[in-house]
Amino acid sequence: MPKKLIKRFLPDHQTIKDQKALKVFGTLLHDPNLWHLNRRSAAGAFGIGMFFAFWPVPFQMWLSAAMAIPLRVNLPLSVATVWITNPFTMPPIFYGAYLLGTWILGAPAQKFEFELSWQWVVQSIETIGPAFLVGCGVCSVVFGILGYFTLNNLWRYSVRRAWKQRQLKRQRLA
Repeated sequence: MPKKLIKRFLPDHQTIKDQKALKVFGTLLHDPNLWHLNRRSAAGAFGIGMFFAFWPVPFQMWLSAAMAIPLRVNLPLSVATVWITNPFTMPPIFYGAYLLGTWILGAPAQKFEFELSWQWVVQSIETIGPAFLVGCGVCSVVFGILGYFTLNNLWRYSVRRAWKQRQLKRQRLA
């Protein structure tokens, strides 16, 4: 079941190979293991995507692809999983990461208002930056590991359930 569900939402591998941003990887994209969808490659790709989803940088997809290639996990799933943090989900996720960082550092949460200016970014790095980056780092590691094991176990459960259903079907027919 996870394989069918995942394949339904993933783009064709030729579409991904044709992306200008991924041309940097050249012939590395021709490795067939990057396009196979099995338990190991899917769980690894999901873990990598979750790991980089919490990085507050604009090139998360590129980083995810750069990690998926040497680890030989499913490239489309790795890149797609990064979109868990998208323009709609990013504010609450990153605010939660900031609150986690303040809790870990024992620092009080500071009030701030977002402004689209370079001066605000520089000022924020000095004031809320450390707590935000610590929170993002912790969330990145925790959710990357959690994502890997969750998808791995979900896949195993699905295979076990399918085996049991086939056995029951055979018993009924015999």
